[in-house]
Amino acid sequence: MSDLQDRMKEAVAAAAVEQIRDGMVVGLGSGSTAALMIRSLGEKLKRGELSDIVGVTTSFQGEVLADELGIPLKSLNAVRRIDLAIDGADEVDPSFQLIKGGGACHVQEKLVARRADRFVVVVDATKLVERLNLGFLLPVEVIPGAWRQVRDELIAMGSRVELRMAVRKAGPVVTDQGNLVLDAAFDGGIGDPAALETAINNIPGVLENGLFVNLADQVLVGEIEAEQPRVRDLIRR
Repeated sequence: MSDLQDRMKEAVAAAAVEQIRDGMVVGLGSGSTAALMIRSLGEKLKRGELSDIVGVTTSFQGEVLADELGIPLKSLNAVRRIDLAIDGADEVDPSFQLIKGGGACHVQEKLVARRADRFVVVVDATKLVERLNLGFLLPVEVIPGAWRQVRDELIAMGSRVELRMAVRKAGPVVTDQGNLVLDAAFDGGIGDPAALETAINNIPGVLENGLFVNLADQVLVGEIEAEQPRVRDLIRR
């Protein structure tokens, strides 16, 4: 990653943290931009610029990072509400529908986003698409004993499917919940995210899929203009 890209991600992460106020319960997302957001939040707490913050993480990775930075944490079951959730996305369409799950954390990410009063998405401009699933596979988390059955049903729905394999270990990726991930590509992309989200989640053996429908309230986009990072606040169309 170039220095300009790093600065762009830092800018959009910092812009999101500016929305956090004292006393908030904050959903802390997963991924590289969300990690920068967590670091920025930790620095503000250390400098005394924010106080009485409680974080709810969406992944074990985020939990470890937040703990290292001294951000107080609670589990999802221990909070009655989340004031603001901040997370990245793998694709964002013009209607603010998302695909998430590149890091295989989409189950906890969706739980946190659904609980939040406001869900702010932080991305770089490459994540903006006109139609979902043309460039990024749709993750589907499945219980291990059912992955072949679910794969066959997804294929029957018109998709190409592969079991996600780990990079630095032998065998498949295993999620924080102990499940497997199928990655699906639908011919022509996804035209009706809401209908497909429901149809996939109705397949026995599926825990959750990476379509985030009608959850995002705001999308902050990091861009490079004249070799300088800037943040664009997207308006829903």
